[in-house]
Amino acid sequence: MRYVDASSAGDGILPRIAAGDTAAVDDCLHQYGNLVRSLARRMSFDPNDAEDAVQEIFIDLWKSAGRFDPDRAPESVFVTTIARRRLIDRQRRCRREPAFEPLEETVPNGDNPEEEATRRSRLSRLREALKDLPPERQRVMTLTVRGLTHSQIAEFTGLPLGTVKSHVRRGLAKVRDGLEQAMRKADTPRA
Repeated sequence: MRYVDASSAGDGILPRIAAGDTAAVDDCLHQYGNLVRSLARRMSFDPNDAEDAVQEIFIDLWKSAGRFDPDRAPESVFVTTIARRRLIDRQRRCRREPAFEPLEETVPNGDNPEEEATRRSRLSRLREALKDLPPERQRVMTLTVRGLTHSQIAEFTGLPLGTVKSHVRRGLAKVRDGLEQAMRKADTPRA
């Protein structure tokens, strides 16, 4: 697919975004959406991560629109440069973030051994469901389970708040599905 540079047709999209033209945001998504998605898919480890990266790239692009200089490069080059830099930053961040210790094995002792066994079983199923998540989402979910707020997780990991919320929403859905499957297997009588 050939990408047509919008800057060759009049003022261009980025100067309009910098000037506060809300219609330019839709034009930007339409003009450069395929380009950014293509780069994100190529440079991301996980399709869901690629979706988050695209959102992050466009937010950064809109924030950076005022820095665009048509005398230095066409808009498409500026967009590609911003996208590649953000994607490389995401890759580096994933590689250098510290590994988190697993959820604690111990469950507070209760008076009821049956209740304690149920809690241990649930914790084990939760741990298994978390293992199926991509590493970045797994870290976010582990921090969520440990009681951190979305803002605290964003600050701790360096991820944008919207990305943290997306990771939590998608992670919860995947964990819920995994737990439901585990419960169905546990409830199915064996012949």
